[in-house]
Amino acid sequence: MTRKILVTSALPYANGAIHLGHLVEYIQTDIWTRFQKMRGHECWYVCADDTHGTPIMLRAEKEGITPEALISRVHAEHSRDFAGFHVAFDNYHTTHSDETRHYSEDIYARLKAAGLIEVRAIEQFYDPVKAMFLPDRFIKGECPKCGTKDQYGDACESCGAAYAPTDLKNPYSAVSGAKPELRSSDHYFFKLSDPRCQEFLRRATREVCKSQPEAVNKLQEWLGEPGENKLTDWDISRDAPYFGFEIPGAPGKFFYVWLDAPIGYMGSFRNFCARKGLDFDEFWGRDSKAELHHFVGKDILYFHALFWPAELEHAGYRIPTSVFAHGFLTVDGAKMSKSRGTFITAESYLAQGLNPEWLRYYFAAKLNGTMEDIDLNLDDFVSRVNSDLVGKYINIASRAAGFIAKRFDGKLDARHLNETFRAELPGLIEAGEEIAAHYEARDYARALRRVMALADQVNQYVDKHQPWQLAKQGGQDARLLEVCSLLINAFRLLTIYLKPVLPKLAQRAEEFLNVAPLHWADSGHLLPPSHLINVYEHLMQRIDPKQVEALVAANRESLAPTVQSTVSPAPTSAEPQSPQRHAQHQQHVATPPPQPSPAEGGGARGGAFAPVIGIDDFARVDLRVARIADAQHVEGADKLIRLTLDLGEGGTRNVFAGIKSAYDPAQLVGRLTVLVANLAPRKMKFGMSEGMVLAASDDGGKTPGLFLLSPDSGAIPGMKVK
Repeated sequence: MTRKILVTSALPYANGAIHLGHLVEYIQTDIWTRFQKMRGHECWYVCADDTHGTPIMLRAEKEGITPEALISRVHAEHSRDFAGFHVAFDNYHTTHSDETRHYSEDIYARLKAAGLIEVRAIEQFYDPVKAMFLPDRFIKGECPKCGTKDQYGDACESCGAAYAPTDLKNPYSAVSGAKPELRSSDHYFFKLSDPRCQEFLRRATREVCKSQPEAVNKLQEWLGEPGENKLTDWDISRDAPYFGFEIPGAPGKFFYVWLDAPIGYMGSFRNFCARKGLDFDEFWGRDSKAELHHFVGKDILYFHALFWPAELEHAGYRIPTSVFAHGFLTVDGAKMSKSRGTFITAESYLAQGLNPEWLRYYFAAKLNGTMEDIDLNLDDFVSRVNSDLVGKYINIASRAAGFIAKRFDGKLDARHLNETFRAELPGLIEAGEEIAAHYEARDYARALRRVMALADQVNQYVDKHQPWQLAKQGGQDARLLEVCSLLINAFRLLTIYLKPVLPKLAQRAEEFLNVAPLHWADSGHLLPPSHLINVYEHLMQRIDPKQVEALVAANRESLAPTVQSTVSPAPTSAEPQSPQRHAQHQQHVATPPPQPSPAEGGGARGGAFAPVIGIDDFARVDLRVARIADAQHVEGADKLIRLTLDLGEGGTRNVFAGIKSAYDPAQLVGRLTVLVANLAPRKMKFGMSEGMVLAASDDGGKTPGLFLLSPDSGAIPGMKVK
């Protein structure tokens, strides 16, 4: 039965380059859609640039161009990078479009008519020079707890305290430097706390995320028990000046990301439908029988599996069939880092001449359909690609093709090979459906392990029959032709199984095999007798380790101090993030503090060193390894996450950590961290905090953000750090 399938990936923000962390998602999605098309299904893959927000507006202003010119340029850059890695969107659009505006206004009107939009006055800091309200990360000042200067308006990077922007001492606008004024403004909220939304989501979340039990469990935690009201209303508006769509009937008010960016999925598909003559409602209408699948990072699972379905349901549209969440990317076991040369952009990878299908294969070999993080180990990357793709797969064709061309005019064995093939290489044909099931479940790692096991089987056949020896022996031509014909047929089957991952390599293999584009159904039969193949040309070279060394060197950032502009570029911290982290999460405005002179103890990242202490002073601090057993948003707190820490035999601790600006609770559960265990408990508005977790930050602003400390794997909760 032919399925109708619409697939999306999260929208990359139009204010930064595509990097390898982003590509995990787009490659994962592209493999799945290519597989569905090979199965003969009607499958469309659409995406778009997320183009609105304050950082877009400020960056365009800084460059002296219009926001429209900026997003047009970035759209071309993103399109180039995706094409370079063979990500085959059926449509790659922009949220700054008539289609997205239409659906934003339509959904807003329907939610308003349903009584799910509420207007409330809130107080915010206002920049009197720039004449704009300031988000928290656009405000800086002195920490109200420890007095450290030049801290952001939501958390102190020195002591870790969380607070409201209004708590800052001597606050100033990070945009203009002016002293901000506190002003009241009406904001528009989507009432996610409404009982109708809660009742609906308790049913829908289990269905939408049914393929990932860990996601279902997390969503139920966020929803709480029946009768609880843990969902909060979401602010869907921003004040002018703002680059985006103005809210109808509300001059000077603009749709914020939650009622703008994801609707770009609908806008992109509407644009595609108009060009292809498709029926939009057949895929998005309330009664749609088509499948709708979203691939997203686990850091935006909350939005895509709670807010987005509720918004669609109560606006009269269909909800997603599935939300597939994936983990983050680390490089050599650590966050991506410019100083180590492992914050690698897509453009840089391609500019160094590395084959994009090397990375596609390596990512696929790590992806298993769960929310687990994956690691790009650069040494393993070289050895696995060279061993699997060149040493196992391509080796099969290269060992047989020359004999067919030189000795048999390029024609395969004219006899019936089917019985011989099944006897000599049992399971190679039958494995097609098993491998297909793994692709369907997004367990690419298992699919590729099975393919490489089959390649091993074929190479054992090569070693057993040694065609090069048969060629030297007289009277063995018939046997040589049979052996080489079996190998060419085996190579064709392996090509089918690898084609979703390696589309360009498969295309070259098809040209060599002299066949039409391969479909999955072709795995059920062999090539016809006397089939003519073309002259073999080498299909893929091995990775030279020096190429990877050059890539790292090209991406290594100088550690020499640099002067930072008022509006910083997209963050270069290695926080693994899904591309649809919006403007206020992806970028901030920063004015770095003055660099201390050597006489003042400068020269270290993070600012001047603290005064020297003795070993006895240090010994008084009891540091313990802790496992984060649970992490929750704190209702009513903009900056805090409530952590439940497992200390092994030491029991559990409840800690409020001001790390919400850097982490989503979903990505913290299960991590090891370090706890100051003998810190006096602190009574807070939200409960008792029984310690403090450790995080790193750079006071100099070179690497903005907070980075939770994690012990090496193998450490056990309760262990003392000394």
